[in-house]
Amino acid sequence: MTITAERPAAPAGSAASLPATAGTVRRGRNRIASKALNRVVAAVTAEALGVSASKVSVDLADSRGLLALTVATPVRVVSLSRIEREPSSVIRSGGPILDRVAAAQETIRTRVQQLTGSTIATVTVKVTGIDIRTEERVA
Repeated sequence: MTITAERPAAPAGSAASLPATAGTVRRGRNRIASKALNRVVAAVTAEALGVSASKVSVDLADSRGLLALTVATPVRVVSLSRIEREPSSVIRSGGPILDRVAAAQETIRTRVQQLTGSTIATVTVKVTGIDIRTEERVA
C-alpha cells in the first residue's frame, strides 16, 4: 500500500515557489510507503500515550479514499499504590484512561496529518494493556 498526498504549490515569494521552468510552478506528489506510515503512526501513538513505539501495532485501511487508522497499544498509568497515597496523581498523569485515549485519538489524527499530508477518516485506539509507571525516588 502506498499513500499519495497532493501538495499545493508553495506561496508566491517563497524560495520553494521559484519556477522549475520559465513561468511554471510544478505541483508535487509525495509517496509514503505503508511501512514508513506505520512507523510514523506508531511513534505518534507512543508519544501520546507514554509507551514504547515497539509496543504499538498499526493497521492501515482505506475508507472511501481516506485513511483509516487502527492502533493497538498499552497505556502508561501510575501504580495503584501511588493513587491510594496520592489520588491527585491520576489527574497529573493525564486523567482517567478513557479520557486519555480520547485525547490521544485527536492527537494521532492531527499529528499524522501534519507529518504525512494524508487525510485521516478515522482513528481507532484499542487498549491492549497497561504499562505501570514505576515510582522513582528523588534524592
